[in-house]
Amino acid sequence: MSLQGKTLFITGASRGIGREIALRAARDGANIVIGAKSAEAHAKLPGTIHSVAAEVEATGGKALAIQLDVRDEAAVKIAMARAAEHFGGIDAVINNAGAIKLVGVEKLEPKRYDLMFQINTRAVMVCSQAALPYLKESRGHILSLSPPLNLDPKWFAQYGPYTTTKYGMSMLTLGMHEEFKKYGISVNGLWPKTVIATAAIEFELGGQQAFKHARLPTIMADAAYAILSSTERSISGRLLIDEEILREHGQSDFDQYLFDPTAERLMTDLFVD
Repeated sequence: MSLQGKTLFITGASRGIGREIALRAARDGANIVIGAKSAEAHAKLPGTIHSVAAEVEATGGKALAIQLDVRDEAAVKIAMARAAEHFGGIDAVINNAGAIKLVGVEKLEPKRYDLMFQINTRAVMVCSQAALPYLKESRGHILSLSPPLNLDPKWFAQYGPYTTTKYGMSMLTLGMHEEFKKYGISVNGLWPKTVIATAAIEFELGGQQAFKHARLPTIMADAAYAILSSTERSISGRLLIDEEILREHGQSDFDQYLFDPTAERLMTDLFVD
């Protein structure tokens, strides 16, 4: 199954995993909507909606860069309509934008929790809702970068606020799978088995030293591609792990995804035992 001619609306696609998903789909000749806040270069965070748009087109896809704050439901609705008009519809929404702060209730500022909730949980509802009229027509996909629901107390003990916002994404995913069944829309979550070498890891989990025990974002892109290539809701409703779905597709070589080819061990990601 090719994504050629399919239109993917990816939030937070100016860098990291979102960018890699965009480039993987662009290799098929997909249409990519890069929806993110970063319209201008940042000293510590390379990549903008415009730089990724250029990369998408150089890779073989078509791009539409839209500066977007996923907390603004009016702006999201306008962006979805613009994307659908530009490319003739929407085939998939990838809820990739995220916010993280690994702090417990005692020390976390409420405004930081509001930010995580709005970007992690609320935006999944807002973006999916805004895309729904177009996804009904395409019988498309909603894919959110959300974890398996692991209720081991250790995932709540030190950073319960972040955990609740990510699990909220996962619960919305399960809910939309059931709710949108009548429309033929496929809904999934995707989460990495190991930490991924992204800015979030650099700033929240020990700096670039952690990259030595991480995989490249390309593994998530390949896993997302496998999900988005599925048909007839064949895997809908599952909260998938990147390595799990790739193994189901016959892949067994994961050394290609190592950030450091000499790494002796990888660091398991949050929420994965």
